Amino acid sequence: MAGTRLELTLDDRVVQQAFQDLLRRSGTLEPALSDIGESLINSTRQRFEDQEGPDGEPWEPLSPTTLGLKPKNTDKILIQEGDLKEQLSASVTNDSLEISSNRIYAAMQQFGGQTSPDSMIPNRTIPARPFLGFSATDEQDILAIAREHLAGAFE
Repeated sequence: MAGTRLELTLDDRVVQQAFQDLLRRSGTLEPALSDIGESLINSTRQRFEDQEGPDGEPWEPLSPTTLGLKPKNTDKILIQEGDLKEQLSASVTNDSLEISSNRIYAAMQQFGGQTSPDSMIPNRTIPARPFLGFSATDEQDILAIAREHLAGAFE
């Protein structure tokens, strides 16, 4: 798949313990991971509105060259038609969740890099403008969702 995916491990013992308890009680993480995926997609889309990365840092402004080429939404970084924002998906299995974008330019926006000589802006450095990842609020939401599912496993 063209696009980008970012593998992150939530290094939080409380969240990890909640998931272990949930797996032991219910035998599956899939329903919880599905709800977490929906929450993360919503928070990622909100980053496009807030124009900032998961760490709360504002994205680098658009260059004058990009502004000159952009036909609309010149006040929005990473939004022209909204494809990147809208083409996010969550893939869930029993023990994993992947949030990704299938847009071919997603990796360049997430990680930054050098454009090719054949691109619309040839041989330019594009700054990283991370949109995928966990914010502090995301971590709290993940824990709340895991606890909600854990409580349901006791019913």
